[in-house]
Amino acid sequence: QVRLVESGGGSVEAGGSLRLSCAASGRTFSGVAMAWFRQAPGTERELVASMRWANGDQYYADSVKGRFTISRDIRKNTVYLQMNGLKDDDTAVYYCAAQSVGARNYNLFGQGTQVTVSS
Repeated sequence: QVRLVESGGGSVEAGGSLRLSCAASGRTFSGVAMAWFRQAPGTERELVASMRWANGDQYYADSVKGRFTISRDIRKNTVYLQMNGLKDDDTAVYYCAAQSVGARNYNLFGQGTQVTVSS
């Protein structure tokens, strides 16, 4: 069973940057895709960015396009989320997610890491 472990959250002023990391441990990840979701208090979890593992195709929510970048290190089984130009609205718990082969949707989630942006 693959286990996802996030790191890199924290507090930052508006306009600042953070980089989140998500390491897939347990065995070599060979799933369909990996992604980052976020959930702010009182809101539904939303997909922020994703990457198809086979070809690296990326998706970004409109709210983060041009500011966030998803990337990966295949040798390290790790996916990253570089967040620049952070805004107050980006404050949320960020979750790493993976879609296993055969799964219809993202079926593996990490424990989450808090990102707090203050102005």
